[in-house]
Amino acid sequence: MAKISINIATGTIQKEELIVGIDLGTTNSLVAIIHPETKQAIALKDIDNTTLVPSILHFSENRHVTVGSEAKSFLETDPANTIYSVKRLMGKSHNDIRNNQHSLSYKILDDDTERLVKIQVGDTFYSPIELSSCILKELKNRAEHVLKMSVSKCVITVPAYFNDAQRQATRDAGKLAGLEVLRIINEPTAASLAYGIGLSSAETKTIAVYDLGGGTFDVSILKITDGIFDVLSTNGDTYLGGDDFDKVIGHHFVTQLGLTSDELGNDKRIVQTIRLKAEEAKKQLSQDDTYESTILQASVSITRQEFTDLIKPLVDKTISCCEMALKDSQLTKDQIDVVLMVGGSTRTPYVKQIVSEFFGKPVNDSVNPDEVVALGAAIQADILAGNNKDLLLLDITPLSLGIETMGGLMDVLIPRNSKIPGKAVRQYSTQKDGQTGIKVAVYQGERDLVSDNRKLAEFILSGIPAMPAGLPKVDIQFVINADGILQVKATELRSGVVQTIEVKPQYGLSDTEVESMLMDSITHAKSDIQIRALIEATTEAEQMIQLTENFLHKHQQYITEAEKQATRTGIQLLQEAMESADKNRIMSLTEELNKISSPFAERVMDIAVAEALKGKTV
Repeated sequence: MAKISINIATGTIQKEELIVGIDLGTTNSLVAIIHPETKQAIALKDIDNTTLVPSILHFSENRHVTVGSEAKSFLETDPANTIYSVKRLMGKSHNDIRNNQHSLSYKILDDDTERLVKIQVGDTFYSPIELSSCILKELKNRAEHVLKMSVSKCVITVPAYFNDAQRQATRDAGKLAGLEVLRIINEPTAASLAYGIGLSSAETKTIAVYDLGGGTFDVSILKITDGIFDVLSTNGDTYLGGDDFDKVIGHHFVTQLGLTSDELGNDKRIVQTIRLKAEEAKKQLSQDDTYESTILQASVSITRQEFTDLIKPLVDKTISCCEMALKDSQLTKDQIDVVLMVGGSTRTPYVKQIVSEFFGKPVNDSVNPDEVVALGAAIQADILAGNNKDLLLLDITPLSLGIETMGGLMDVLIPRNSKIPGKAVRQYSTQKDGQTGIKVAVYQGERDLVSDNRKLAEFILSGIPAMPAGLPKVDIQFVINADGILQVKATELRSGVVQTIEVKPQYGLSDTEVESMLMDSITHAKSDIQIRALIEATTEAEQMIQLTENFLHKHQQYITEAEKQATRTGIQLLQEAMESADKNRIMSLTEELNKISSPFAERVMDIAVAEALKGKTV
């Protein structure tokens, strides 16, 4: 068995290890390393001499998955089974994305709940974690092919605004791809490193990073002092990027072609053809004044000025975000030393012009905007490998810390390799009506089931007022001080009930035990994710059955016998599926039960509203 050599105090890996930097992007992804001879960060190129891997997946009829340029060709021919912009779905619930899912050509489960989103391909259901892991696995394979050596450790970048759930989802995707994610770092921090800012411990600078990618925009204000990166503020729009530039060009082409919304709605292939032509036009207009082509044997064209007029409202939105970020940082434009441009969409001349005008200084776009984030991740990886002593590395947690949730799952609040001191907060609720206490069990480890991790402490938060399930709001806060002492605090927000405990998470663990736990997490990654997915699907099914049965009992006078019978049949089939331990079947029948109950649930709600308006109580 391979052995991980790790410095428990700093989390650094022995020098002989090659650690890669990965930019897992919305539109494109790539891998970078520090060249062993030149010591410069370089992006790895494939046989076609390109560094970018489109973040696109295609599933064939037998569920074989292809990733990258090969998958991109299926956007037009098989849009329902071709998945893109997965990064936008990471750590998101159905409610988070319900206003934007109509623009996607693939199916997202639409049950209007707070549960994490699932993507349906045929009769199989995938989480964004599983899909992202496919992209990461492709990047891993390509890197191994180019480097002619095994790649098992990496640094992955995420937007600065990513919350804890989204960061943990990114870690889980890496683990499922067979990668140990040594650090999740912010994209603006990576970009700064790639520009050489922050590499000198004597340097103090305040910078703005304007990052306009394919699917997302964010601006971050960073202060870098003595090699420490402090994100003062961040702002942005998770649904604004180069894809939206493509969209307005696409609308321009649709108008020229005289197509109706019905024609577009009935044929997703036409939509994708127009989208790809629009992307082509956008790129060409960065160099040329006009673009001309044909779609459906008809001519389409657009000038650079027309393009500028179309994207002006979008670019104005990004400037509003810059204003908000500056306001939140309590700085003025004059106090910004450098403005860095990141993301392929910043190649658009109008974007560079407006950003420069806003900040009152020339923008710095000298590093390839597509590669800059991955290059910075490679520099961070080199620091973790112990090859760069100039940057200050704060102490970090050697193993992840979290609590037990329903089904015996480990919910990580502070991931392994997080800097300390640090803290994290997440909100939970009760699972049963009238529940007056919550057990908080604290665990340390990298496995998905708490039974495979190390239990550190346990306490009961009691005195919660009896309320319906899901109504109490319980904040669980983890705080690690500079000595590595973990304080866990649980607060029920409605009643103010508080319980606190202190634990020493690193007590009693040898380097060998930590290495063993890390190896186990990699070895069992696939089975752990499968078990987690099954438990989550089963828990979701149990909750759906309980809710549906309660609703039937409470409102039976408004529900027809045929509806009752169909619902009971749906519940029975779902219960049988739960015994079969088939995740996809459980999810499919959960969705089916939701479809069966939705019509009469809506009808009952309409009746309830009507009765309430009459002054009656239901």
